[in-house]
Amino acid sequence: MKLKPLADRVILKMVEAEETTKGGIILTSAAKEKPEIAEVLAVGPGGVVDGKEVVMTVKVGDKVVTGKYSGTQVKVDGEELTIVRQNDILAIVE
Repeated sequence: MKLKPLADRVILKMVEAEETTKGGIILTSAAKEKPEIAEVLAVGPGGVVDGKEVVMTVKVGDKVVTGKYSGTQVKVDGEELTIVRQNDILAIVE
């Protein structure tokens, strides 16, 4: 990985959205919603952020739920990644 997150940032790779609904309807790319579940690829060290101590609770390999429009999208080696702050992560999928 060529990106190393700083402070409380986390690098995510979005999990592909399902192409069919539960009822079996095939969705076009325009009808698909942006995926909200992502895999953690890298985690920053934490530390003091905005005057508060931040301990990183997510780790590489975790599946997490994020807000639909949170983070910054970047493209590295043809792969679309999202950089978010840890507090933009809503939950860890177990």
